[in-house]
Amino acid sequence: MTEPLPRPSLPTRLRNNFLTGLVICAPIAITIWLTWTFIHWADSWVKPYIPARYNPESYLQFAIPGFGLLIALVLITLIGFLGKNLIGRSIVEFGDGLFNRTPLVRTVHKSLKQIFETVLKDKGTSFNKAAMIEYPSAGLWSIVFVATDARGEIATKFRSMGKDMVACFLPPTPFPTAGWLVYIPREKIVPLDMSAEDAAKLVISVGLVTPPEGALLPAVKPESKTKSKDRKKG
Repeated sequence: MTEPLPRPSLPTRLRNNFLTGLVICAPIAITIWLTWTFIHWADSWVKPYIPARYNPESYLQFAIPGFGLLIALVLITLIGFLGKNLIGRSIVEFGDGLFNRTPLVRTVHKSLKQIFETVLKDKGTSFNKAAMIEYPSAGLWSIVFVATDARGEIATKFRSMGKDMVACFLPPTPFPTAGWLVYIPREKIVPLDMSAEDAAKLVISVGLVTPPEGALLPAVKPESKTKSKDRKKG
């Protein structure tokens, strides 16, 4: 018979309970704080431009958090709708031409527009694949997010060297918002089955939070195996 394990001391139990409560409460508190901060930030930008007669806070005795954010979402959606017709496209082209003729501003505008167009048009394939590469040296592996194939002049240069390169984002730990753009030969990229969200959790947690192995692999049904055997026999 095995001897019963000694019961932890009271300070140890209090510490364990505190750490358990911290794990439960900290993500909730941080999420609420970030959401609340973002709502107030959006309100502070939009509300000053809302006429008083259209602002419910002018008639109520309390503030309405998120009203400015709601107005911003409606206006952005309306602008997107108008930008699809002929008149809207003409206005957008006029605004682009005005920005492109302004020194200094045109560089910022062109860069931001190209980034947003690339990300939003390729949102189905960009940054939704996680992979591994040997970095910073052979035998050491890092997590990357696959962005897109090399394009433009860079792709031409790589093709002249006989290389098929892929643009990847290499995030640092534990803050993946900043990182490095690296071009990697396609054959040296090891794709992962885990989702990009799970890979981001892995990077942020410094390897502590990992998805269960094989959780995302498609399950093989027994019938499919028998069917394949029957086909081979036939």
